Amino acid sequence: MNGPINFNGKRALVTGGASGIGETAAKLLADLGARVIIADLDRDRLDEAAARTGSAGVAQGDVASEADAERMVREAITKLGGLDLVFNSAGIGDDLVPVHEQSVDRWQRVVDVNLKGTYLICRAASRPMLVQQSGAIVNVSSIVGLGGFPRRSAYAAAKAGINHLTHTLACEWGPSGIRVNAIAPAYTRTPMVEALLERKAFDPTILERRTPLGRLALPAEMAQAVVFLLSDWASYITGTVLPVDGGWSAFGGAGDVATA
Repeated sequence: MNGPINFNGKRALVTGGASGIGETAAKLLADLGARVIIADLDRDRLDEAAARTGSAGVAQGDVASEADAERMVREAITKLGGLDLVFNSAGIGDDLVPVHEQSVDRWQRVVDVNLKGTYLICRAASRPMLVQQSGAIVNVSSIVGLGGFPRRSAYAAAKAGINHLTHTLACEWGPSGIRVNAIAPAYTRTPMVEALLERKAFDPTILERRTPLGRLALPAEMAQAVVFLLSDWASYITGTVLPVDGGWSAFGGAGDVATA
């Protein structure tokens, strides 16, 4: 039986670590003993987040760029002396437009950052993990990747791709002691979602009525699920896409949960 979750001696890279779920998970990992490097595109926000999270350092770049992804992983390995854990939290949202109005360039950028970026970081991080025959990776999918969501064609395709990538990498790297899982969050009060709410892109009360737990999620609730999957408590869990969604994906009724 394992004791309380701790990451003493573990070396972690968190992408998208300058805000939202990534920053919250980076702080929790650091609080539990890990040495953490946070990576993000925004250098100014990175430095501020590093101070808030107690991270050991930062790596700036675009996860959708092969050169940047390879360099950020190298920098993390150099600064930490190796790599044991990766949380792929970097991502961007889509424009919430119908398919026939979707810009192809914007569609491609959303897919590149979310799906290609996850792939590139996983690929680079796997090399030291394959040598040491151990490691744990958690990717970020979404409930949008689990079913059809109108006006979310780019984001949905990217997140569904992450689900399949997670399954494939878990099967490929499992014999080498590397676990690969993903979380599928529901709408979470991150800066990205708060910006959508400010734009009145959607009505949060509709989402709350559709969710069995009756509210949007908090970043800390996602971070806790991530930390569990990265920890030895999840030592026999790999290839799983874990919905962290307040029961969203379980509900199959018509209308609001409370009146179904």
